[in-house]
Amino acid sequence: MPTLEIRDLHVAVEDKEILRGVNLAVHSGQTHAIMGPNGSGKSTLAYAIAGHPKYTITGGQVLLDGVDLLELSVDERARAGLFLAMQYPVEVPGVSVSNFLRSAVTAVRGEAPKLRAFAKDLKNGMDALSIDAAFAQRNLNEGFSGGEKKRHEILQLELLKPKIAVLDETDSGLDVDALRVVSEGINRFRASGDTGVLLITHYTRILRYVKPDFVHVFAGGRIVEEGGPELAEKLEAEGYEQYTKASA
Repeated sequence: MPTLEIRDLHVAVEDKEILRGVNLAVHSGQTHAIMGPNGSGKSTLAYAIAGHPKYTITGGQVLLDGVDLLELSVDERARAGLFLAMQYPVEVPGVSVSNFLRSAVTAVRGEAPKLRAFAKDLKNGMDALSIDAAFAQRNLNEGFSGGEKKRHEILQLELLKPKIAVLDETDSGLDVDALRVVSEGINRFRASGDTGVLLITHYTRILRYVKPDFVHVFAGGRIVEEGGPELAEKLEAEGYEQYTKASA
């Protein structure tokens, strides 16, 4: 049973402490939503887990199936079963979507997938996400709309099949139709029950399609309240002000 366990995590950016002791466990079959205002540390948590060099770990552990991810390189974390869907995916001119995805699958699995099998998986994944076939030959994220970038992130998720997926504001910039398609992709990924999802968002709209088991409120660089799906509805109605005041 894959488990991501975050223990007393402290993270700084340019000597400024952002995360101030985060504790969280995500087990397979569970979806955890992290909600909070801008600047509360939600994205810092995602990038620190993934190994972005901008974020300095000053204390704590991040364990995936008992292995401390903080001792691994970024590519080793991916091979261990961690996936990050970024809020702002970068453009990579000269690298096609299909070449990128096959290279990513090869790197994670340790061997290249057979071309015919990969082509079939890619087509099925694109069809499920309502992505045009020509998309596979476009340069990675170059000129993509917000919706195309987010659909591509979910396409990666479905092809790579990680143990734990960290989704950083996957709903940002999506219209209603794109939000529904992306949410269906996340739900397909969750359907096996063998994976865990950590979903970072500001709003409850994606949670109407992707039902969380647990909701955590982030403020001041730590989790300040936890609950079930009903907590998201409370946040929708009341906002974050009570939490930001308490953490100031």
